[in-house]
Amino acid sequence: MTSCYGCKHDSVHMEGKAGMMPTVERFVSPGKGNGLRATAGISRGQLVSWAEPLACCVSNKRAREVCHHCFSRRESLLRCSQCKMARYCNTACQKQAWSGHKRECRCLRRLLPRHPTDSVRLAARLIFALLNPPMNISNELYTLEEHDSHLNSMSNEKKEGLSQLASMLDLYLQQEDSDRTQEITSSCQDPLSLIAKVTCNCFTISDGELQEVGVGLYPSLSLLNHDCRPNCVMVFEGTRLQLRAVQDISPQEELTISYIETLSLTEERQKQLEEQYHFICRCQRCDSKQEEELMLSGEEENWLQLKVALPKLEELNTESNWQVLLESCGRLLSAAGVEVPDENLYKLRVTDLALDAAVHLGQWEDALRYGMKTLPAYRLYYPDPHPVHGIQLMRVGKLQHYLEHTQEALDTFKEAFKIMRITHGDDHPLTTDLNMRMEECHHEIKKQLSGRH
Repeated sequence: MTSCYGCKHDSVHMEGKAGMMPTVERFVSPGKGNGLRATAGISRGQLVSWAEPLACCVSNKRAREVCHHCFSRRESLLRCSQCKMARYCNTACQKQAWSGHKRECRCLRRLLPRHPTDSVRLAARLIFALLNPPMNISNELYTLEEHDSHLNSMSNEKKEGLSQLASMLDLYLQQEDSDRTQEITSSCQDPLSLIAKVTCNCFTISDGELQEVGVGLYPSLSLLNHDCRPNCVMVFEGTRLQLRAVQDISPQEELTISYIETLSLTEERQKQLEEQYHFICRCQRCDSKQEEELMLSGEEENWLQLKVALPKLEELNTESNWQVLLESCGRLLSAAGVEVPDENLYKLRVTDLALDAAVHLGQWEDALRYGMKTLPAYRLYYPDPHPVHGIQLMRVGKLQHYLEHTQEALDTFKEAFKIMRITHGDDHPLTTDLNMRMEECHHEIKKQLSGRH
């Protein structure tokens, strides 16, 4: 998930293509620029805001398995006969998507057999969306012009990379070379500035398993600033983004999210934030570094081998080379032994990769063994309710249920439910699914008990 600090502007209330609640207002956050804060008390688990994207697109790497309209995963999808890229669940999704896809379709056909990058496609979709802006976008919405490109703080190397993307955007839009398109592009200064704004302010859209499926722009929610222990989290239902409080929030308190995965060392987090979002994080968690000793616990000689091996293991994961990945993780974890506790950050990452590989290979007992090893560390590192922790518990619970450890599965599902009703809400499809699984476990346990009498 990505976002960035905004420019400095006067405080206004936010409305538009979002469900911005009356308990939230825009303000200038000291040392950060624009931000969002509470105007009244917000309770943990409360839905603070929701938003539909101004523009979004399915990631290139998921283009064959995710519907380009509703962002659902499907084993079989209908392909657009013209651009050969866009895919849909059925003709209904295809028809509903056509108004947004028709301009993109012409541009994609022009580039065949090449495909533009995600950021180029998203920038173009943003321009197409602004050609026919939704009726419910208010004048007070955080506009594209207000977003900061951060070009002044970028390295020459990064600017060069963005310049290449801007050139690709120019080429991509040649099919749509209208006066209105030029007007929108120039209102963002130039294609380079537009691409920079898109890359700094887009959000990663994830599915129920928190796997990336696409990218989108949610202008109002780009106002949210970062904290390594945020008081809010974001979850998706399709492309709709929900912002929920995971701590009780006082009036006038700033609302924060984490731009990055927080399960990492302070140095790693700060480096990623500076490189990607162009600021140095000074949050309380970064200043205290209280988790560092635990994350690096155990014999350094042993866990250093895990750290060195991680890039190769992650490459195997990206390539879906599950057998080699599982064998490699198994060897490394055996070599690390008890000298490296399960709470060690690098051991936890390797164990998580082993879990993924075992699940994909259908080796359920191994998957459950690895999953169980991760849970104590997740409880330590996610003191506030967090979607990542809830999903991990749900995965382990499914494995327990499949292997007929019904009571253990029920206990794990209950723990997941306590988290996910806060992070996702009672009405989210994942929470509903979790409820059904708990009911199944209750029914099976009741049946087992009645069979004994």
